[in-house]
Amino acid sequence: MSNPYKITLTDKLLAMTFLKLLPRKVTPNQITVFRFFTIPFIAALFLLNEYLWGTLLFAVSAFTDALDGALARTKHEISEWGSTFDPLADKLLIGITAFLILPRYFGVWLVFAIVFIEMILIGMAYYNSHHGREHKITANWWGKSKMLCQSFGVLFVLLYIIWPVALLLILAQWILYLAIVLAAISIITYSV
Repeated sequence: MSNPYKITLTDKLLAMTFLKLLPRKVTPNQITVFRFFTIPFIAALFLLNEYLWGTLLFAVSAFTDALDGALARTKHEISEWGSTFDPLADKLLIGITAFLILPRYFGVWLVFAIVFIEMILIGMAYYNSHHGREHKITANWWGKSKMLCQSFGVLFVLLYIIWPVALLLILAQWILYLAIVLAAISIITYSV
């Protein structure tokens, strides 16, 4: 299992760039709350066929996942609340967007696979937290890579809707397949 306090190269790069743009009073949990707040607006924009604005808001919201984690680790502000709700915000953002967008291009089975694996991860985290397990589920390299692939896969589909270049859809499909593989590996590594 990865050390949730270990500062990564990505964290260092974000600390030297984007984190410097944030006001000092902004906390990682506030960024996570912002991600939760954007999800209904993203869904509404897609339901209203406002794909350009929905895609922009999705990209910003997905990027906040990297920001809140980097801020928490570099400022030593990892909290129990953030450890629980940050992954939930990720799963809702990806799950709702995937449910609304992906079936048109890849069928329902891909959405089912993504959501089913995420439900397993939520179930494992819930079980561990409510059965006195010291073995907590924290994000590891596999899980972080899975989220990154899911975000880019969905983003490429959204970009395809705006600019119908076939390569975007092909890339999205293979990246989402990779995300499913990474998710399965993360389940295995969490349960060991």
